[in-house]
Amino acid sequence: MTTLSNDTDSNSGEASTAANRSRIVALVVAVSFFMQMLDGTIVITSLPQMGLDFGVPAVSMSIGLTVYMLTMAAFIPLSGWLGDRFGARNIFMAAIAIFTLASLFCGLAESLGQFIAARAVQGFGAALMNPIGRVIVLKNAPKSELVNAVALITWPALIAPVIGPVLGSFITTYFSWQWNFLVNIPIGILGLVLVWMFVPDQRDDGAGKLDIPGFLLSALGLTLLLAGLEAFTHGSAALPLIGLLLAGGVVFGVVATWHFQRVANPLLDLSPFKIQTFALSTLSAGTAVRLSINAMPFLIPLSLQVGFGLDAIATGTYLLVYFAGNLAMKSVTTRLLRRYGFRTVLVVNGVLACGSIAACAALSRETPEAITLVLFFFAGLTRSMQFTALNTIGFADITPAQRSSASTLSSMLQQISMLLGVAVAAAVLNISETARGAQGMSITDFRWAFLVIGLLGVAASLRFLSLSRDAGSEVSGHRLGN
Repeated sequence: MTTLSNDTDSNSGEASTAANRSRIVALVVAVSFFMQMLDGTIVITSLPQMGLDFGVPAVSMSIGLTVYMLTMAAFIPLSGWLGDRFGARNIFMAAIAIFTLASLFCGLAESLGQFIAARAVQGFGAALMNPIGRVIVLKNAPKSELVNAVALITWPALIAPVIGPVLGSFITTYFSWQWNFLVNIPIGILGLVLVWMFVPDQRDDGAGKLDIPGFLLSALGLTLLLAGLEAFTHGSAALPLIGLLLAGGVVFGVVATWHFQRVANPLLDLSPFKIQTFALSTLSAGTAVRLSINAMPFLIPLSLQVGFGLDAIATGTYLLVYFAGNLAMKSVTTRLLRRYGFRTVLVVNGVLACGSIAACAALSRETPEAITLVLFFFAGLTRSMQFTALNTIGFADITPAQRSSASTLSSMLQQISMLLGVAVAAAVLNISETARGAQGMSITDFRWAFLVIGLLGVAASLRFLSLSRDAGSEVSGHRLGN
């Protein structure tokens, strides 16, 4: 009996140690993710001041955002192979170092050309950081700890888009635009030290020869598709050119898919799409739900300022409430998934999350402030829950051999869903404005946008009913009959 007790205590101790290690690794990765994702939103508010310093129109500065996004899109497909070939920790540290150094040169840039070059290098670092960081977390988290680990690396994506513009405005106003980039340097150095100290150097058997045709096809497909969506969102190109970019992206994507299915050592293994939990949460219903939720950071500030005529400070207050909802849900995410399981949470919470988006269509200038605040807080709560559930169940049934490709594919699809959310919302706004025959947007246009985006997400959430009742139970800890 004593031996059995000792064995039990030993196993319990080992499990506790593994759980603690996985949380530390996830938190280290989250710090780096936060630096990357904050940078993508914080810079937007400083573009006019940067244009003045560089002696170019503010609209010309948007090329810095575009170059960053397209460079990231081009190299995301390569990330998994590099991690397998040279070690995930080594590539992750290299990505942080590249991103941090590029941030320094962004802050030191004295011309638009220098800024564009630095942003391109930043985009390359970002392309490697996200997929490789997720692989590191998957390698170090036991399935029973996967929900907690994924929740930790999800919070940067929830927080950064909300606080980035507010923080960027504050830094640009009271310091200088350069600090929007220089702030990354201490964070990056801290990230490198933490990765070196806490992330183990785990090596796989090694990658095969680089699939150069697969890399070129997938890079072209993703880059052209995102370029077309970006151009459509900002109206920066003629419709025929936008259509050509989107068509080119689809064609290269189809050819890349055909190529990956026929070569011996493809750059990307597409077998994860044969797993229902991964395919549903990333490619089909998951993309549509993310599209809806990702439209909110775009629609909320625009509707409050343009539709309701609020100033930046009042808008920031509402955004902070939305952000507070994201944080508040973290304390109960694991318990809810254990109690109700992935299928119930993804369906019910998805309907609530996207239904709250549609409910924003009922807001008006006469709506009591308390109701608006409660609605935004609730939308933040359910947004956090849905993203964590989607990101976790997507990897619940992925095998170790599929991790790198699954992480890369997930990152590619999440990039598409982020731009799709903004593009679809912008399209609805433009269609409504045109239908009214008016010049300039009104509250009516935003109501249609909230309604269409929300209902699209509600319909997509119902697709999760096709999951089995015990889907992902090994990860969530849910047992039928609970």
